[in-house]
Amino acid sequence: MSSNGKRAVALKRSSAVALFLLLVFVFLLARIFIIQVFDFERYQKKVIDQLTTESPVPAKRGLILDAAGRVLATNRTVYRISVFPSVVADSEEREAMTELIATGLSSCIEGISSERVREHLTHTSELERTVARNVESDTADRVLSFVREHGLYEMIAVEGVNTRYYPYGTLASHLLGFTGSDGQGLYGLELRYNTELAGVSGSYVTARDSTGNRLPDRYEAYLPATDGYTLQTTVDAYVQAVLEEQLETTMIESGAANRVCGIVMNVKTGAILGMATAPSFDLNSPFTLNEYAAAELAAMGLGESSAEYVAEKNKLLLEMWSNKAVTEIYMPGSTFKTLTCSMVLEEDAVTDLQERFFCSGALAVADRLIHCHKKGGHGSLTFTEGLQNSCNPVMMTIAARIGTDCFYDYVRSFGLLERTGIDLPGEGNSIFHARSSFTELDLATASFGQNFKVSILQMITAVSAVANGGSLLSPYVVESIADADGNEVYRHESAVRRTVISEETARTVCEILAGGVAGDGGAKNAYVAGYRVAAKTGTSEKIGDDRSARIGSCVGFAPADDPEIAVIIVVDEPTQGSKYGSVVAAPYVANVFEATLPYLGVEAVYTEQEEAERMLSVPDLCGMDMASAAALLGESPFQFSFVGTGERITGQSPAAGSQVTRNRASIVLTLGDAVPGELTVPDVVGMTASAANRLLTDMGFNVAVAGAKDYLLTDKTVKRQYPTAGSAAARGTVVTLYFPYDEIDDG
Repeated sequence: MSSNGKRAVALKRSSAVALFLLLVFVFLLARIFIIQVFDFERYQKKVIDQLTTESPVPAKRGLILDAAGRVLATNRTVYRISVFPSVVADSEEREAMTELIATGLSSCIEGISSERVREHLTHTSELERTVARNVESDTADRVLSFVREHGLYEMIAVEGVNTRYYPYGTLASHLLGFTGSDGQGLYGLELRYNTELAGVSGSYVTARDSTGNRLPDRYEAYLPATDGYTLQTTVDAYVQAVLEEQLETTMIESGAANRVCGIVMNVKTGAILGMATAPSFDLNSPFTLNEYAAAELAAMGLGESSAEYVAEKNKLLLEMWSNKAVTEIYMPGSTFKTLTCSMVLEEDAVTDLQERFFCSGALAVADRLIHCHKKGGHGSLTFTEGLQNSCNPVMMTIAARIGTDCFYDYVRSFGLLERTGIDLPGEGNSIFHARSSFTELDLATASFGQNFKVSILQMITAVSAVANGGSLLSPYVVESIADADGNEVYRHESAVRRTVISEETARTVCEILAGGVAGDGGAKNAYVAGYRVAAKTGTSEKIGDDRSARIGSCVGFAPADDPEIAVIIVVDEPTQGSKYGSVVAAPYVANVFEATLPYLGVEAVYTEQEEAERMLSVPDLCGMDMASAAALLGESPFQFSFVGTGERITGQSPAAGSQVTRNRASIVLTLGDAVPGELTVPDVVGMTASAANRLLTDMGFNVAVAGAKDYLLTDKTVKRQYPTAGSAAARGTVVTLYFPYDEIDDG
């Protein structure tokens, strides 16, 4: 090869090498550019992570308060006890240490056996094993004393952790919800407002050198945690407790197979004062089945270690946690007739409240004969009586006057085709006919609340629109939110979603419903002395289920002249006694009104008859002298007598605060060491009210009544009594007589 050829080859080779090196340089330059510009933050974080140690500082979860500032959810410190199996295994006296730790911890921690601790210590490949979680401070103190006594600092750890705590236990359990082991909200308000409650965790950042040693303090940084916000709710703990007590009572007395629920709402704002489902559960132990669910699981006879047992338990837990008042839907039945009558009055389809209708017991619509709940029919009755007596043919007749399109528009306007927007998770929505297929027959059955489903929350919200003069509001639970320093960051502002009916129409419907409660209407068991209550009851069949399965309900508001609150109670599948809403729901709605209206500052106004029938409250006379007590009682309806000798009254029967009927009410006052003589309580079950009163007062007992409010005006007989027949009781003791409520078929 010539020298020129060799030079050419060498030039090509050098050019190729130069080009290769250039490409490598360009690649490296581009890579450096990408790292410095686009990946800077990622690599910077890696460097910082290698040079620093970051320890999290957890934020405190925010409080949940009731409307009066009572703490419904807070935090407390509990402790985790753990052992270090690998350290124990490496000790020179392994067996002795294992036995010491197993025996010592089992004696310090209730419910932990020494065998269980030994089992933990067999996992020698693991650094740490948790022996017990969420133990109280007294238990932690015992463990720490044991550790100090035997110098077991490297083998046993006691770690304090914050956990959620609910001071009232089961109160408002379905509404509040609870948190998981990681502190995150799982249900209810805890879930809905988890971001606001959780806060933002902080951290300690400590720098270290290349060998891992900690650098001086000037290289430390502290990022404080931001504690969670405090929620001020609309729920009132007293109203909530009253509601829960009534739900528990009706659940037991009606034998409800599918739980019961209720809501108390401020009709002027939409604020939820109380919301509950019975049975409740313990918020401080939410993964423990309540007694009803536990009994149901036990009845299945499944082995606790079986997959079927675990699956059934999880199913029962989910059902137990479910807020029935928000998530489930039901057929409202005759309670919906309140809305039907509001529609036709607003449309002037009925202009005379005394217009007469005739109910033969059934009405032909299209090709169907639809029956009234009252066999044989109501006969001739007015529009007012049609609503008060819950007549199905009257509802079908008046609904036909406004037609399918108009009726459908009102159903939508009352908010029954959309969720209410309440600030709680899992809200259910109604199932209603499609507008395009809403027929004359559908209109007829819908007019009295059948063949469609709404949520309990939707129903009370719609009825509240009637109560407040026609304005549909959005129900809500959280009134305000404040940061850890008390600075308000949010406040709810009630807004009218739409005006559904006029004030005149609303006032007319209120008067009709109140007249039915005060008179002999289907909702008369919702009567409360001193207050005008407007209410409507209903009983509906469960479509697709056994036709004997019913839902009894009652919704009402008071006082009817200027409504403040609405109450709804729904009893799902009552199995004992009556299944009608007039019996399983209305009396308990009345009890809620009776207990909450005075508490909310609504003063009772009694008629002359109500004043005459009012129960007397026994005064506190203990500590008074004879002359003062005699002077006080001399101006009261009470008869009185003294037992024993002395100057001062040392005891009385009945006790102060007892409620007794006015009929021959008496008080036995004891002086000195005297004890009033004992009597045997007679059996008055089955007697009429007057006969039972006469017998008991003749013997020296006082009488109190529970049940039907009009017991004195009827021939009702005593259903049960307390104390029971044959019991020994002091003279003057109050014997409570229970009278049955009128069973009214409310369709």
